[in-house]
Amino acid sequence: MMEDGFSGSKLFSQGYSYTYDDVIFLPHYIDFPTDAVSLSTHLSRNVSLSIPCVASPMDTVSEAHMAASMAALGGIAIVHSNCTSSQQASIIRSAKSLRLPIAPSVAFASPEDSLPAASYGKYVFVTSSGGLPSKLLGYVSTSECDNPKGKEVKIFDCMRDCKNVEYAPWNYDLEKIEAILEEKKSDFLVLERDGEVVNVLIKEDVERLKGYPKLGAGTVGSDGEWMVGAAIGTRESDKERLEHLVKAGANLVVLDSSQGNSIYQIEMIKYIKKTYPQLDVIGGNVVTISQAQNLIQGGVDGLRVGMGSGSICTTQEVCAVGRGQAAAVYKVSSIAAQHGVPIIADGGISNSGHIVKALVLGASTVMMGSFLAGSTEAPGAYEYKDGQRVKKYRGMGSLEAMTKGSDQRYLGDTAKLKIAQGVVGAVADKGSVLKFIPYTIQAVKQGFQDLGASSLPSAHELLRSGTLRLEVRTGAAQVEGGVHGLVSYEKKSF
Repeated sequence: MMEDGFSGSKLFSQGYSYTYDDVIFLPHYIDFPTDAVSLSTHLSRNVSLSIPCVASPMDTVSEAHMAASMAALGGIAIVHSNCTSSQQASIIRSAKSLRLPIAPSVAFASPEDSLPAASYGKYVFVTSSGGLPSKLLGYVSTSECDNPKGKEVKIFDCMRDCKNVEYAPWNYDLEKIEAILEEKKSDFLVLERDGEVVNVLIKEDVERLKGYPKLGAGTVGSDGEWMVGAAIGTRESDKERLEHLVKAGANLVVLDSSQGNSIYQIEMIKYIKKTYPQLDVIGGNVVTISQAQNLIQGGVDGLRVGMGSGSICTTQEVCAVGRGQAAAVYKVSSIAAQHGVPIIADGGISNSGHIVKALVLGASTVMMGSFLAGSTEAPGAYEYKDGQRVKKYRGMGSLEAMTKGSDQRYLGDTAKLKIAQGVVGAVADKGSVLKFIPYTIQAVKQGFQDLGASSLPSAHELLRSGTLRLEVRTGAAQVEGGVHGLVSYEKKSF
């Protein structure tokens, strides 16, 4: 019988550094419905997820609301470390307190703030720290506060007190919250935990959540709270940071480095496994078999794969080091699978097809930055650029991010001259991850069905056995595989 396409081992042994767009899977045999596809997986040896999605530890992607929402969906977020250890710990505690993962459509400010800077949305809530979690001091209804043009008005001067504010425990579900809003005829409800406000929900937020696809059990730890990961570096000061994060409830740590095959990372892995044996450690980033072997021998529970493939990363251009992401995932997974170490495909994800390719090539999860940036849950405020609603998105190797401390990720915090390995940009408003991630997962399931794989282990086995075949796409084939030949079109995925 004539063979169609190539096996993975043959395709990836020809000396080419393939990206996701370079390769295509050939369809296989279907004997199950789409709903039978299971994407449950392992992030690390001991941390399981019901969907293979991980939010990247970037300061324009993963903070409290992203962490809570990703956990509610069955995935997880890794909280960035581009802040003080106490701030990072506070983000983790806040995420675990957001039992109802709604990013509020209200603003928060401190008493010293003035209205022009603070007034957007229906209400501005004044807290002692200017954010959450914190003690609530009062609130301002932006429609009632007169702010003459050119005159600075301190928010404290317009603030109402909290006498008529309705409170509820942080762990109330949607049904209970909706009942309180209806019974008290209140426009908003303050959720608190241990005397601090952890979220404020207005009626519109509750209605918005009801319109999203139904949430499952989510990624919950043994304590009944959302599971949250945290990024740390490999410096001596990170040992103290780690202590704060463990106390805050971090469920695993990711050693955040652009090139993880270093003595610094191996020593940190050994320190963590000795000091916190119950804590899973994910090492990386790596793109080669030898890099992966060193970290596996060092004791990692998971590996992060990718170097220079992110949309805002310029490592390959600046340093001439890296690898095409499809080749990196396939090669690293081939050795990691032999040791039972799950891998995270980090970078290069811009559509559901890329997720399918990453998972089938050997990844257990995919880590996403730009795919989640610009969402309601991503940190930062929306702006308008050329008529389009956008949010800032920046690489952790950009000079702007490095000034806040991320330069140690690139082993450059002690260097006299800082060299950028990333850029600052903007991404379009995507809406809520609570809406578009479930649709993305459904698209991934359809891809698995076409491949004849009903789960991640079955997909990996089909590829390793040579049953599943691949081909390299020419430039013309890539054009043909997308939308083409139209004067204009509107592309909607769901």
